[in-house]
Amino acid sequence: MATTLRLEKVDPSNFDAAIALKVRPDQDHLVAPVVKSLAEAYVHPEVAWPRLILDGDRLVGFLMAFFDIDFAGDGTGTDIRSGLWRLNIAAGQQGRGYGRFAVHAVATEIRRRGGTRLTACWHPGNDGPEDFYLGLGFRLTGEMSGDQRVGELELA
Repeated sequence: MATTLRLEKVDPSNFDAAIALKVRPDQDHLVAPVVKSLAEAYVHPEVAWPRLILDGDRLVGFLMAFFDIDFAGDGTGTDIRSGLWRLNIAAGQQGRGYGRFAVHAVATEIRRRGGTRLTACWHPGNDGPEDFYLGLGFRLTGEMSGDQRVGELELA
C-alpha cells in the first residue's frame, strides 16, 4: 500500500496530538517543542505557517515555515527571506522521507508565493541536521542566526 503524505493545518481537533509530538530525547536541544512553535505562530500570524505532517491519518511530524521576513532587520526590505522555521519529525519516524517531504512542501509554497530561495537555520555539530540539509542541496551562507548556521536552497 502506498503512503499518502500531506500537510494539515493545526486546529482544535488535532491540537492535542500536535503538542504531544516529540522528537528523540537526544534531539531535544536541537529544535523547540511544537507548543513553542504554535505560540510563536500565534504572536506572528503574518509570517508563520504551522503544519502537521501526516502519513495517511498518522501524525509523523510538524513544520513551521515563514514568509517574507526582513533578515536585514533595518526596515529597508533589502533581504526578504522565506523558509523553514522549524522541523520536528516524531521519534521513531525519522529516516523515512518525512523531512525531505516537508522541505519540498515548503519549497512548493514559497514558489507559489513567488519566492526563489528557501532559508533554514540549524544547530551545527555532529548530532545536528546539517548533513540532512546539505544533502538536499542547501548551501551554507556563512551567517549565523544566534547559535545556528544559516543555509539557503535556490528554488529557481
